[in-house]
Amino acid sequence: MTTVEPTTTAVADLVRSTLATHKSLFLATSGNDGPWVGGVYFAEDDAFTLNLVLERRGRTLAAIRENPVVSVVVSTGSPMQPFLQARALAEVVAGEDDTQVRETLVAKVPEAAPFLDAPVVAVRLSVRGWRATDIANGWLPGRDLPSPRNP
Repeated sequence: MTTVEPTTTAVADLVRSTLATHKSLFLATSGNDGPWVGGVYFAEDDAFTLNLVLERRGRTLAAIRENPVVSVVVSTGSPMQPFLQARALAEVVAGEDDTQVRETLVAKVPEAAPFLDAPVVAVRLSVRGWRATDIANGWLPGRDLPSPRNP
């Protein structure tokens, strides 16, 4: 069997389409209480900038304040469906950025609106690069797509 390496464009297309078709992701953090993984709604500004909100008093936000380097997985949960993995830098945002994160999130995920009435804070993730895996198309190991902002 011959394997054809995907082009950077093909990897970028898979990243964009996977982000567009998913409303939630798994967010992994590590703080003083150890590692933690939670599911959150998200919306993308672009392939390397993700917006979400977190509980003001939650363990995930506490860990981000201690260590802003996080990991994400965007997946259906089945390894036979395309999925994405990445490391990112999390930043709590305020003011106009807070408003933009909330508006972007509700535009993509209307069912997230009730969360905005709870005590939450807006967070922006700057993805350093994606690993896209598509086993059905022979992308195992996954293919990398580095962020143009992180050489």
